[in-house]
Amino acid sequence: MSNELRIIAGLGNPDEKYAKTLHNAGFWFVDELARRGAAGFAYQKKFDADCCRVGLSGQDIRLVKPQSYMNLSGGPVRAVLDYYRLAPSQLLVVHDEIDLPPGTVRLKQGGGHGGHNGVRDVIKHCGAEFLRLRIGVGHPGEKTRVRGYVLKRGSGDVEAAVEKNIDQAIDVLPWLIDGDLDAAMKKLHTKSES
Repeated sequence: MSNELRIIAGLGNPDEKYAKTLHNAGFWFVDELARRGAAGFAYQKKFDADCCRVGLSGQDIRLVKPQSYMNLSGGPVRAVLDYYRLAPSQLLVVHDEIDLPPGTVRLKQGGGHGGHNGVRDVIKHCGAEFLRLRIGVGHPGEKTRVRGYVLKRGSGDVEAAVEKNIDQAIDVLPWLIDGDLDAAMKKLHTKSES
């Protein structure tokens, strides 16, 4: 089965009250891709997800925003993979990452969920061998404050850093679409450190 990227799933919560919260950084990413591709999301009941298609590097890439709430993201993502007969290795899951400071973005393949409930549920439904794009949003300093921190808007500086991360990550998508994870990681990780 190919490792070329075909599905990008942004994780977030669907209610309007969550739209600008840090936990929705994954939604922000796919929203920006759709905007650049002049595509509009439409709800697809069979997946319980908002979906659209954009052309990137000569390929049709499907963008997915599960509408099942963060902690139940895996079912909709699995449904999309099954419908299009794609492997988890052709999936990129984009999510907020409290263990990375704002202004840092990281790609990785496989691994654990790192305490992220949305990623945990995707692993439950799809296995662990999908690509992850982790967008740093920072940590509030105490474990007990994490939920409140990610479920509210970030400061202006944090939001600006996340937007910069999104731009940097979009720039490396052509390598991922071609299946060259090493080149994408090298370019992205060097950029986000500068």
